[in-house]
Amino acid sequence: MARYDVYGIGNALVDMEYEVTPEILQELSVDKGLMTLVDENRQQELVDALHKNPCKRACGGSAANTMVAISQLGGKGFFSCKVADDETGAFYLEDLKRWGIDSNLQHHERDEGITGKCLVLVTPDADRTMNTYLGAAATLSEGDLVLDALKESEYLYLEGYLVSSPTGKAAALKARDVAREAGVKTAFSLSDPNMVKFFKDGILEIMGDDLDFLFANEGEALLMADTDNVEEAIAFCQSKAKQFAITRGGRGSIVYDGQQLLDVNPVPVKAIDTVGAGDMYAGAFLYGITNGMSYAEAGHIASVGASKIVSRYGPRLETEEVKGLLNNVPTS
Repeated sequence: MARYDVYGIGNALVDMEYEVTPEILQELSVDKGLMTLVDENRQQELVDALHKNPCKRACGGSAANTMVAISQLGGKGFFSCKVADDETGAFYLEDLKRWGIDSNLQHHERDEGITGKCLVLVTPDADRTMNTYLGAAATLSEGDLVLDALKESEYLYLEGYLVSSPTGKAAALKARDVAREAGVKTAFSLSDPNMVKFFKDGILEIMGDDLDFLFANEGEALLMADTDNVEEAIAFCQSKAKQFAITRGGRGSIVYDGQQLLDVNPVPVKAIDTVGAGDMYAGAFLYGITNGMSYAEAGHIASVGASKIVSRYGPRLETEEVKGLLNNVPTS
């Protein structure tokens, strides 16, 4: 029996959430409602300007959100990432521990530098504006892998953002090869349409010839297949992965279990913020298939979890609400 359900690898970003007014955004020359990549000096300027505002912090990043969802459901995960030897990096490590997630940060000394942060600025209209500095996350490398833990996992989970960094991509390829040799299945998430637009060749290299599971939203799948036809996108995914899930927003998702296509019904909600929906879907699905659920059952709880995420602001749910997803497993 595997020690870990899932071994994840991804960019570590500390989410720092502030409540602000539109006037403050204007004063700080921040574009409301957008995600903007900023350098270290600009981000520190914003942090200094907001020092009197209450701040909520959490360990974040796409794969981290997925690993937290797995842990909230009762699964066991290991997460490899890169943070610096600063106060924010120490917080990230302690937050992972609080969620019950083991990590390379418990095994490796942290380097000097700045831990990546995402400033999340929330206005009274519930709009979210993000300013992100990748910091140490941009230097994630093979040295951040803990291969013994990987070999003791049922699944390896790779986020698509890794492809944008040469060292991150190398770490993904190394982990994939070690997983294959150890009989550990590999799941890969395309993560973002821009990753497909600008790094398609690298993505195909990471996926390789025998990817076990692919997570994609419909737009990403269409871009990968270079088509506007969903059937062609499905055929492309079947040619690249043994199983996959394609999420389609309000139209539910399509899951391929290796033999047949399964239509997973949507959960009708008013979507107000899609940030984190794919992360939750992947986390709930991976928990399901590593804990005795069928692909249909896993797809259903993943769909319910994603619907709850998009109906509010923020990429996370409270633990009790996540555990409640298990009450939604269909009965035969």
